[in-house]
Amino acid sequence: MDQLVVNAVTRSETGKRVAKKLREDGRLPAVMYNSKGESFPLVVDEAEFTKVWKNSTPTTLINLKVDGKDNLVFIKDTEYDIKTDKNLHADFHAVDSDKVLRRTLKIQLGGNPVGVREGGRLTAHQSQITIQCLPKDLPPRIVADVSNLAIGQKFYIKDLNLGEGISILTSGDILVASVSAPKR
Repeated sequence: MDQLVVNAVTRSETGKRVAKKLREDGRLPAVMYNSKGESFPLVVDEAEFTKVWKNSTPTTLINLKVDGKDNLVFIKDTEYDIKTDKNLHADFHAVDSDKVLRRTLKIQLGGNPVGVREGGRLTAHQSQITIQCLPKDLPPRIVADVSNLAIGQKFYIKDLNLGEGISILTSGDILVASVSAPKR
Protein backbone atom coordinates (compact mmCIF):
# COMPACT_ATOMS: atom_id res chain seq x y z
CA MET A 1 0.00 0.00 0.00
CA ASP A 2 1.23 3.49 -0.80
CA GLN A 3 2.01 5.73 2.12
CA LEU A 4 -0.90 7.90 3.16
CA VAL A 5 -0.33 11.65 2.88
CA VAL A 6 -2.00 14.57 4.66
CA ASN A 7 -1.11 18.15 3.72
CA ALA A 8 -1.00 20.72 6.51
CA VAL A 9 -0.06 24.33 7.10
CA THR A 10 1.08 25.89 10.35
CA ARG A 11 -1.29 28.24 12.10
CA SER A 12 -0.52 31.05 14.49
CA GLU A 13 -4.03 31.65 15.82
CA THR A 14 -5.60 29.24 18.28
CA GLY A 15 -8.77 29.13 20.34
CA LYS A 16 -12.44 28.16 20.05
CA ARG A 17 -13.46 30.93 17.65
CA VAL A 18 -10.59 30.18 15.30
CA ALA A 19 -11.33 26.43 15.42
CA LYS A 20 -15.03 27.04 14.70
CA LYS A 21 -14.20 29.24 11.70
CA LEU A 22 -11.76 26.63 10.35
CA ARG A 23 -14.43 23.91 10.59
CA GLU A 24 -16.97 26.12 8.81
CA ASP A 25 -14.46 26.47 5.96
CA GLY A 26 -13.99 22.67 5.67
CA ARG A 27 -10.67 22.69 7.46
CA LEU A 28 -9.64 20.94 10.64
CA PRO A 29 -7.57 22.28 13.53
CA ALA A 30 -4.76 19.89 14.40
CA VAL A 31 -1.60 19.65 16.50
CA MET A 32 1.63 17.78 15.78
CA TYR A 33 3.71 16.67 18.78
CA ASN A 34 7.35 15.67 18.44
CA SER A 35 9.47 13.36 20.60
CA LYS A 36 10.70 16.34 22.66
CA GLY A 37 7.15 17.18 23.75
CA GLU A 38 6.92 20.29 21.59
CA SER A 39 3.59 21.03 19.92
CA PHE A 40 2.89 22.70 16.59
CA PRO A 41 -0.62 24.01 15.78
CA LEU A 42 -1.70 23.06 12.24
CA VAL A 43 -4.59 23.22 9.81
CA VAL A 44 -5.52 20.27 7.57
CA ASP A 45 -8.26 19.77 5.00
CA GLU A 46 -11.11 17.94 6.77
CA ALA A 47 -12.05 15.74 3.78
CA GLU A 48 -8.43 14.77 3.07
CA PHE A 49 -7.81 13.93 6.74
CA THR A 50 -11.02 11.91 7.08
CA LYS A 51 -10.14 9.80 4.03
CA VAL A 52 -6.71 8.99 5.51
CA TRP A 53 -8.15 8.46 9.01
CA LYS A 54 -10.69 5.91 7.75
CA ASN A 55 -7.96 3.98 5.93
CA SER A 56 -5.45 3.82 8.76
CA THR A 57 -4.83 1.86 11.94
CA PRO A 58 -3.07 3.01 15.12
CA THR A 59 0.18 1.68 13.61
CA THR A 60 -0.15 3.28 10.18
CA LEU A 61 2.64 5.71 9.42
CA ILE A 62 1.44 8.81 7.61
CA ASN A 63 3.42 11.40 5.71
CA LEU A 64 2.26 14.73 7.18
CA LYS A 65 3.48 17.46 4.82
CA VAL A 66 3.68 20.61 6.95
CA ASP A 67 4.28 23.63 4.71
CA GLY A 68 5.78 21.20 2.16
CA LYS A 69 8.15 19.50 4.64
CA ASP A 70 7.69 15.74 5.17
CA ASN A 71 7.06 14.43 8.70
CA LEU A 72 6.55 10.78 9.60
CA VAL A 73 3.58 10.64 12.01
CA PHE A 74 0.93 8.48 13.62
CA ILE A 75 -2.58 9.74 14.22
CA LYS A 76 -2.40 10.00 18.00
CA ASP A 77 -5.97 11.09 18.72
CA THR A 78 -9.05 12.60 17.12
CA GLU A 79 -12.08 14.41 18.40
CA TYR A 80 -15.07 13.13 16.45
CA ASP A 81 -18.68 14.36 16.45
CA ILE A 82 -20.97 11.38 15.97
CA LYS A 83 -23.99 13.63 15.27
CA THR A 84 -22.41 15.40 12.30
CA ASP A 85 -20.15 12.47 11.31
CA LYS A 86 -17.16 14.81 11.19
CA ASN A 87 -13.78 15.08 12.85
CA LEU A 88 -13.39 18.19 15.00
CA HIS A 89 -9.69 17.99 15.84
CA ALA A 90 -6.66 15.77 15.17
CA ASP A 91 -3.44 15.13 17.07
CA PHE A 92 -0.39 13.73 15.30
CA HIS A 93 2.70 12.20 16.91
CA ALA A 94 5.89 12.68 14.87
CA VAL A 95 8.51 9.92 14.99
CA ASP A 96 12.14 9.68 13.92
CA SER A 97 12.55 7.10 11.15
CA ASP A 98 15.83 5.86 12.67
CA LYS A 99 14.60 5.64 16.28
CA VAL A 100 13.24 2.37 17.70
CA LEU A 101 9.56 2.45 18.69
CA ARG A 102 7.85 0.50 21.43
CA ARG A 103 4.18 -0.32 20.81
CA THR A 104 1.49 -2.45 22.40
CA LEU A 105 -0.78 -3.99 19.76
CA LYS A 106 -3.84 -6.20 19.80
CA ILE A 107 -3.42 -9.81 18.74
CA GLN A 108 -5.96 -11.05 16.21
CA LEU A 109 -6.65 -14.75 15.87
CA GLY A 110 -6.60 -15.91 12.25
CA GLY A 111 -7.77 -19.12 10.67
CA ASN A 112 -10.26 -21.82 11.57
CA PRO A 113 -8.54 -24.30 13.92
CA VAL A 114 -8.60 -28.01 13.06
CA GLY A 115 -9.77 -28.68 16.61
CA VAL A 116 -12.79 -26.40 16.22
CA ARG A 117 -13.79 -28.18 13.00
CA GLU A 118 -13.64 -31.41 15.05
CA GLY A 119 -16.01 -29.98 17.67
CA GLY A 120 -13.54 -28.31 20.04
CA ARG A 121 -13.77 -24.80 21.45
CA LEU A 122 -11.26 -22.01 20.74
CA THR A 123 -10.43 -19.78 23.71
CA ALA A 124 -8.50 -16.53 23.39
CA HIS A 125 -6.27 -15.77 26.37
CA GLN A 126 -3.74 -12.95 25.82
CA SER A 127 -5.12 -10.17 23.60
CA GLN A 128 -2.11 -7.80 23.44
CA ILE A 129 1.59 -7.91 22.74
CA THR A 130 4.35 -5.35 23.23
CA ILE A 131 6.89 -5.09 20.42
CA GLN A 132 9.90 -2.96 19.57
CA CYS A 133 11.05 -2.01 16.06
CA LEU A 134 11.92 0.79 13.68
CA PRO A 135 8.89 2.68 12.29
CA LYS A 136 9.36 1.12 8.82
CA ASP A 137 9.08 -2.40 10.32
CA LEU A 138 5.93 -1.75 12.36
CA PRO A 139 3.27 -4.26 11.26
CA PRO A 140 -0.27 -2.98 10.57
CA ARG A 141 -1.62 -5.81 12.73
CA ILE A 142 -0.50 -8.88 14.65
CA VAL A 143 -2.24 -12.07 13.52
CA ALA A 144 -1.80 -15.39 15.32
CA ASP A 145 -2.48 -18.15 12.78
CA VAL A 146 -4.31 -20.75 14.85
CA SER A 147 -5.58 -22.82 11.89
CA ASN A 148 -3.33 -25.81 12.76
CA LEU A 149 -4.39 -26.05 16.42
CA ALA A 150 -5.92 -29.42 17.26
CA ILE A 151 -7.93 -30.23 20.37
CA GLY A 152 -5.66 -29.91 23.41
CA GLN A 153 -3.08 -27.72 21.66
CA LYS A 154 -2.01 -24.22 22.65
CA PHE A 155 -0.55 -21.19 20.89
CA TYR A 156 1.99 -19.08 22.82
CA ILE A 157 3.55 -15.66 22.21
CA LYS A 158 6.79 -17.45 21.23
CA ASP A 159 4.87 -19.14 18.37
CA LEU A 160 4.29 -15.79 16.63
CA ASN A 161 6.40 -15.12 13.55
CA LEU A 162 6.59 -11.34 13.17
CA GLY A 163 9.52 -11.17 10.77
CA GLU A 164 12.91 -9.54 10.95
CA GLY A 165 13.48 -6.27 12.73
CA ILE A 166 10.69 -6.81 15.27
CA SER A 167 11.53 -7.71 18.87
CA ILE A 168 8.83 -9.16 21.09
CA LEU A 169 9.00 -7.69 24.59
CA THR A 170 6.10 -9.70 26.02
CA SER A 171 7.13 -13.00 27.62
CA GLY A 172 7.13 -15.86 25.11
CA ASP A 173 5.54 -18.22 27.65
CA ILE A 174 2.24 -16.33 27.74
CA LEU A 175 -0.69 -18.24 26.26
CA VAL A 176 -2.46 -16.57 23.30
CA ALA A 177 -5.08 -19.20 22.43
CA SER A 178 -6.02 -22.80 23.04
CA VAL A 179 -8.46 -25.36 21.69
CA SER A 180 -10.22 -27.45 24.29
CA ALA A 181 -12.35 -30.58 23.96
CA PRO A 182 -16.10 -30.06 23.66
CA LYS A 183 -18.09 -30.19 26.88
CA ARG A 184 -20.26 -33.24 27.22
